[in-house]
Amino acid sequence: MIRIALLRHGHTDWNRAGRIQGSSDIPVDDDARRELEQFRLPVPWNSAELWSSPLARAAETARIVAERPPRISDALTEMNWGDWEGLRGADLLAKSDTGFRHIEEWGWDYRAPGGESPAELEHRLRPWLAGLQRDAVVVCHIGVMRVLLARAYGWDFEGPAPFRIKRNRLFLLTMSDGTLTADPDPVRLEQQP
Repeated sequence: MIRIALLRHGHTDWNRAGRIQGSSDIPVDDDARRELEQFRLPVPWNSAELWSSPLARAAETARIVAERPPRISDALTEMNWGDWEGLRGADLLAKSDTGFRHIEEWGWDYRAPGGESPAELEHRLRPWLAGLQRDAVVVCHIGVMRVLLARAYGWDFEGPAPFRIKRNRLFLLTMSDGTLTADPDPVRLEQQP
């Protein structure tokens, strides 16, 4: 049995503007850095293996809250949003011909033009998950978290999600014999003294 704590990266300028980041390498903004410096990983997660996406916003978040460098895996890169990266979701929703939909209407095979589906992202994550040897904190992206939490909850990207991803919280999973289950109660990061 391996325990996994998922943590979303700090805010970026694109997050605040409602722009779709996907695999674009956008760093955390100055306000996010100041906020993250107020937090640290709680016990026992402060001594767990530390992993991060290679994208700057995740790797920097990991270094700040854990006060050490993470191991990097390309598998943890955010879902590729293809032609929609850099655009605003609200603008895409306002146009009926874009095909952009709310997450509750995705299904596992939904994808942006030139992008990646949740099913393809999950396929990319499987070998990395299978290779975990001990408990781990994983600093990554909302898309990666959605896919892992969806699998743990048995949610199929249709109808309301059984979870709500917030920042500065660890979302806990247990992996046993290749099956993920979720703890319904996220753990807050600790305030720095």
